[in-house]
Amino acid sequence: MTDFREGRSHLTPRPCKIELNVSRYAEGSCLIHTGHTQVFCTASVEENVPSWMKGKGQGWITAEYAMLPRATHTRSKRDREKVSGRTQEIQRLIGRALRSMVDLSKLGEKQILVDCDVLQADGGTRTAAITGACIAVGVALSKMIKEGKVPRDAFADTVQAMSVGMSEGRVLVDLNYEEDSSCDVDMNFVRTGKGLFVEVQGTAERKPFSEADLKQMMDGANLGLNRLRDIQIESLKPLGILNT
Repeated sequence: MTDFREGRSHLTPRPCKIELNVSRYAEGSCLIHTGHTQVFCTASVEENVPSWMKGKGQGWITAEYAMLPRATHTRSKRDREKVSGRTQEIQRLIGRALRSMVDLSKLGEKQILVDCDVLQADGGTRTAAITGACIAVGVALSKMIKEGKVPRDAFADTVQAMSVGMSEGRVLVDLNYEEDSSCDVDMNFVRTGKGLFVEVQGTAERKPFSEADLKQMMDGANLGLNRLRDIQIESLKPLGILNT
């Protein structure tokens, strides 16, 4: 069944494309397109860890997220002096997701700093940032593995994220801006390639939802997440870091 979703069925995610090595200088980078949303992701490796982790013999991954001023319909101000609460929440979410894909004990005392900059926003920017950042980290890890700085099994799994909503009793997978701003329920699912959930965020924007509704949204999310995982695997396969 197709409808107003630019020819997509209600369970079909937007087209996703990932371009690797778009930065000349970052150890890992990619540009991810999910529909009209575009996020530029870089992974920078530093030979140190935060002070509270020193001496523990393991690494760390953290993330920063920002929207360019004209990523949306109207120009927004840059976060120059104070990061907004929304931005802090998204940054922490991205960091948690990325730490699930790496065995931090195998990194040694190294830190991977990930930057996710939204070039164009049409819904699902945080989920696209997670999916793209996974690839940027994978590229950086592949270089460290080739240089003998970390073992091959430091890369544990992929991680991907998908937004799902409900509108008039129907599940919609991979929300664009119009759908996100008008749906009754809005959820984000973050999952590893092996199918383990890192985070599930859900809010009844207009109408409360039932356990059966939650099950439908999770099933829809898994369909979309499986597709993203396959795209990630195709992107990472030439790097030789996948276990399968």
